Amino acid sequence: MWFCYPSSPRKLAMTVAFFASGAALFAVGMHLSYLNVAPQQARTKARNDFVKERLRQKQGK
Repeated sequence: MWFCYPSSPRKLAMTVAFFASGAALFAVGMHLSYLNVAPQQARTKARNDFVKERLRQKQGK
């Protein structure tokens, strides 16, 4: 089943354009998310290291 109703070429072009723009926005979001992974991992590691060191100090080791 290709179309449920007769469509005009203009509607088809609009559908393709909206799909392409949505895919482009999704790709940009994925790219920006990928760029921010390393700094977030570094902050998490630094926080974990700080907490571990703090607990060692409190336990007297």
